[in-house]
Amino acid sequence: MTGTPALLGVLESGVEIDVPTCDAGIGKVILSPTSGDLIEGVEIKPFPLWPDDRGYFLEIARVGQGLVADFPPATTQVSAAQNYPGIIKAFHFHRFQTDYWVPAAGLLQVALVDLRRGSVTYGKKNTLYVGALRPWQILIPPGVAHGYKVIGEQPSVLVYITNRTYDPKDEGRIPYNDTAIAYDWELQHK
Repeated sequence: MTGTPALLGVLESGVEIDVPTCDAGIGKVILSPTSGDLIEGVEIKPFPLWPDDRGYFLEIARVGQGLVADFPPATTQVSAAQNYPGIIKAFHFHRFQTDYWVPAAGLLQVALVDLRRGSVTYGKKNTLYVGALRPWQILIPPGVAHGYKVIGEQPSVLVYITNRTYDPKDEGRIPYNDTAIAYDWELQHK
């Protein structure tokens, strides 16, 4: 894997971003929150889900606890996105912002790519299948590109909390079909 020369540069004290040249495919499929193949700084925990005959209750987060414990209340933002089956939303990244994702409905194929030049996992790709069948919450640090595809026949709902209010200057985008990242969004037939 080799990166493009200072392709995306650095913002004042933000994470240095560089799009690597990756092997084609989906990278390592993460099957456990404690996987040794997980990109450095990404954290995963199962989230509590209480189903009963009326539906289910899902606790997204508690301020000051869990994966969002260090998120400052003054700048933390909570958002949600409903997505239709088959759509792909990828890739974007942040130099400063940390994302916390909770797929509250449906099933997502989440793609992560480490863009941090100095990281020990620079250029690594992870794939996580999360949502109704695998209720995981995901903490995504600055410099890790992220995106997802809705899989299955049901819409998905992704609730996400960020440690900073939205700032378009902090967000970068890379096309879902970027040839350097070479992520394979097609059905894997495995």
